[in-house]
Amino acid sequence: MSDHKPLAEILRPDNLNDYLGQKHLVGEGAILRKTIELGNIPSMILWGPPGVGKTTLAFLISKLLSKPFYTLSAVSSGVKDVREVFQKASNSGRNAILFIDEIHRFSKSQQDSLLGAVEKGLVILIGATTENPSFEVISPLLSRCQVYILKELNVDDLNLLINKAVAFIEKEWDKIVKIEETEALLRISGGDARKLLNAFELVIKSHHSKEVVITDKIVLETIQQNLALYDKNGEMHYDIISAFIKSIRGSDPNAAVYYLARMLDGGEDPKFIARRMVILASEDIGNANPNALLLATNCFQAITMIGMPEGRIILSQTATYLACSPKSNAAYMAIEKAWATVRESGDLAVPLHIRNAPTKLMKDIGYGKDYRYAHDFENNFVDMEFLPDKIKGEKFYDPGNNARENEIRTRLRSLWKKKYGY
Repeated sequence: MSDHKPLAEILRPDNLNDYLGQKHLVGEGAILRKTIELGNIPSMILWGPPGVGKTTLAFLISKLLSKPFYTLSAVSSGVKDVREVFQKASNSGRNAILFIDEIHRFSKSQQDSLLGAVEKGLVILIGATTENPSFEVISPLLSRCQVYILKELNVDDLNLLINKAVAFIEKEWDKIVKIEETEALLRISGGDARKLLNAFELVIKSHHSKEVVITDKIVLETIQQNLALYDKNGEMHYDIISAFIKSIRGSDPNAAVYYLARMLDGGEDPKFIARRMVILASEDIGNANPNALLLATNCFQAITMIGMPEGRIILSQTATYLACSPKSNAAYMAIEKAWATVRESGDLAVPLHIRNAPTKLMKDIGYGKDYRYAHDFENNFVDMEFLPDKIKGEKFYDPGNNARENEIRTRLRSLWKKKYGY
């Protein structure tokens, strides 16, 4: 049994047919597959959760197109490393593929250094990110790249991976592997193929007998006993941010500040933490306390100005404030329900009386007719229909049960009476 190459590396597929998941991109007839088969790929950003195949896809593209392949990690590489790759590509006389993992960690100046070579076609850039590239990649670079969104692997994909791992281990490592339960493996992986294989390999190597039986109990005990080994590549980065967010959502300031300290001690980007709190302030607190979003946004701005180590105090103040705040996901649920309705019902006609009527013809055919200006009425309100006919009376925003949103509910009930069921 070789100890050199991790199982996740050994089982990395070498063709698109063996590539797990992402059928919307690389399945037969899919958009990215067609582009690869034509042999003329653009620079691109691969955006998706960890362990869904971003690095593997970049490697497969370079292999299928027979192009030189250079890989850099934004965590440990700088402008000097980027220039060295450009020089090698220039000397080779062929345009190469430059894969940058965690490109969201590159600073603005580091991303600027990529522009010239990408524009001239000296390199085809493939950047991988777990963060929304609209926020993390500078506009000039983003405009020169196609963004492809990778999805989480599903249970079928992960079970297929387990079966491949078993087949390899029985053949190459001379073991007999019996799978009795997989729930713990799947839960530990969180949909991340690399984490799944790392956990699986650790369980196999921790049992020296020829036959290994995989149960949930054995998996959990093995991982807990070998946590440092399991997390040697920082696989728990996403577990810690998840625990941090869930602690704030669960109104536990003590757990929130503990996981904040864990992240800062591990070298996490403070802006990454602040950005997650901005999202949480709307998703989990919303109108229960509108000041939460203001404080979280100011936290992000302050972190950008101040940096570390003083920034830890600002992060701590914000995390504890958000954790102690009343909670509501009503704003989040409202847009989810409204979005689902839009997708289901299509582009419904806007009622004529609230359409804009900038021309005489539009006025003549009824645009804006019977519109009543709310400020001309008592309490700045007039009972009028704003939704399209097909969905009138549909309630998207349902205020949460907390002091501030109960006030909102009372106001809406007094205005709309029984119309929306407030």
